[in-house]
Amino acid sequence: MKIIKGALSLSSYSILFRRFCHGSPSSSSSPGPGPLEQYKRLVRQGKLQHDMHQERVAIELDDLLGRLRKYEIDMEDYHTKMSTWEESRENERRRLLLEEATSKHKGGLWIKGKDRNENGFLGNWMSRKRGPVEPGVGKMVSYLNREKKLDGLVGQRPHLPVAPKGIYLYGNVGCGKTMLMDMFYNATGGIVQHRRRFHFHEAMLEIHEHMHGVWKKERETKDQTSSGNAVGGFRWIANLPFDAKVKEWLIGEEKYKQEVQRKHILSAVADKFLIDRVSHTCGANLLCFDEIQTVDVFAVVALSGILSRLLSTGTVLVATSNRAPEELNQDGMQREIFLDFLAKLEDNCKTVHVSSDTDYRRLMPIDKVDQVHYFWPPNSTNRAKFELAWQEVCSKAGADVISTILPVMFGRSLEVAESCNGAAKFDFEYLCGRPVGAADYIAIARNYHTVFISQVPVMSMKIRDKARRFITLIDELYNHHCRVFCLASSSIDELFQGTEEGTLFDMESFQFETDIEGGKLRRDVTAVGTMGTRPTTTGLEFIMSGQEELFAFRRAISRLIEMQTPLYLQGVKTMHPSFCQKNSQLASHTSDLSHSPPSI
Repeated sequence: MKIIKGALSLSSYSILFRRFCHGSPSSSSSPGPGPLEQYKRLVRQGKLQHDMHQERVAIELDDLLGRLRKYEIDMEDYHTKMSTWEESRENERRRLLLEEATSKHKGGLWIKGKDRNENGFLGNWMSRKRGPVEPGVGKMVSYLNREKKLDGLVGQRPHLPVAPKGIYLYGNVGCGKTMLMDMFYNATGGIVQHRRRFHFHEAMLEIHEHMHGVWKKERETKDQTSSGNAVGGFRWIANLPFDAKVKEWLIGEEKYKQEVQRKHILSAVADKFLIDRVSHTCGANLLCFDEIQTVDVFAVVALSGILSRLLSTGTVLVATSNRAPEELNQDGMQREIFLDFLAKLEDNCKTVHVSSDTDYRRLMPIDKVDQVHYFWPPNSTNRAKFELAWQEVCSKAGADVISTILPVMFGRSLEVAESCNGAAKFDFEYLCGRPVGAADYIAIARNYHTVFISQVPVMSMKIRDKARRFITLIDELYNHHCRVFCLASSSIDELFQGTEEGTLFDMESFQFETDIEGGKLRRDVTAVGTMGTRPTTTGLEFIMSGQEELFAFRRAISRLIEMQTPLYLQGVKTMHPSFCQKNSQLASHTSDLSHSPPSI
């Protein structure tokens, strides 16, 4: 496929569909045109030349969209039934608990002796009859018996509708995978009520956040118990007309139920992963996941566990990646877990190769010489131009340059030495030479529509860790549609010099390098069962060769090239989150005015 001069490239067109203005998709909104219609319209308008491979993918996505229409209806009915079933089951469960508690309160078990810490004659006699009981076994038996009774009283869980197969798109850098997925996602508005779109880094950080929430809740519960306020977490028990012993038993049963439900943390996180944070409705039926990758052990374990859980519970997955599914984990980390995930992916997704070896971002027109945002080499002339560009941006912003502290996550923060009303200035070492990662870069990208980066060096495997952080930084600035100015030591194409200068072996992932939370999250997840962190011999050779960095850096170079084009730069004021929020507020204000009664 060839891009017609002055027209949109596939990758550029995708920016028109990125949803950075986060909001709950309305089920009442009118569905847009399908991906095939969108693609053909571009061809008719002369913005794209017809390409059989791209059209084939659009047809596949269009077919899935049609099947989602019926599936959404089936899932709405399923969620209604599930809500009724869960409410009825919980009511019956509490009724059974109260019946047991009433029996115990009336003297069936706890008959006090002279010593308040003893159970009395009857209790001692019963314990001798039963014999020693392993701690926790009694709760497990009573929990299972209660669950069996509930099955008879309430009936089995409603039957989950059979989900249509999702699609896994893979292909080379710049071939249009994200555009096609975003066409599809855009078309699901008004068809699929519960849906989310994630980029890899954003998804992994949300997984971390949910895990942090689970552990925090567990700590709070333990703290309440140790402080003697065990009832605090179970308010419905506090005012029951039972003595302390019976209430203690009820709390124990409730805690055991919670422990069973969160026995595997990844399942607990998966159940929260797609909850709509705006409307707090049930989990999404559709997940669009951009750039699936397995950069380290944590990513392999977390993605395998969470995506497997979501696919098992009816979520339809549409994903993009630079690699075929079987090539995602070339270093062999957690092979058994990964193979289970591959089997689940094969059962629930159709794999489609976007067959193109061309990076279409390189074919985009750059016809405005006055829009220079990448300066090299760092001589005095280019340094002056770089500083002048910063001064012009600040002048147009109409504000003073200040130092500020940017909240990140987990209580962390990042100091921004030079910021000015939506613009910020950094040097390369500050952003990529320290233990920071995707959380910091996402915070920068969300808060600043214009980012200046000075002293960008030529990358080599001697500074592999910095190079990998730089890749993540460019990914997030691109994903959030930021305007980027660089002062670099070489041209974009020569920025990465490969592996001849040596390798830097570092198994720790660059995405999640935080001083406190990252290490704990990684240790706890990878410590489950017999999980190890040592790669296979073949995988070690793959990592040491730097192939993964070369592959990822091609993507960064491709994106840096696109970020210099007029089309990309024109989109900053409509696509960056800060402008999206302002435009949304303005639209809401205009709507309120149009519906308000005329003043008298």
